[in-house]
Amino acid sequence: MKLLIILMVIWNTIAFIMMGIDKRRARRDAERISEKTLLTSAFIMGAIGIGGGAIVFHHKTKKALFRIALPVALIVNAAVIYGLIYFKII
Repeated sequence: MKLLIILMVIWNTIAFIMMGIDKRRARRDAERISEKTLLTSAFIMGAIGIGGGAIVFHHKTKKALFRIALPVALIVNAAVIYGLIYFKII
């Protein structure tokens, strides 16, 4: 359980930083991190980091895809954690 928490904190921190990097690149008109990469990161247990980054950096908050997919990713993340605990996998 402790390892899972540590890994999730690290992964969500990385996901949060990815949003910040993409926002900075958007302002500088540089090569961007793809939306697919950002959403994939959210669905593989990084929804809190991506969502937090969207709020803090005001990034992708008006995109319909993100407005729908981020809450879904958060629900999926919560369901996975619940399943791991419920079935005593962790």
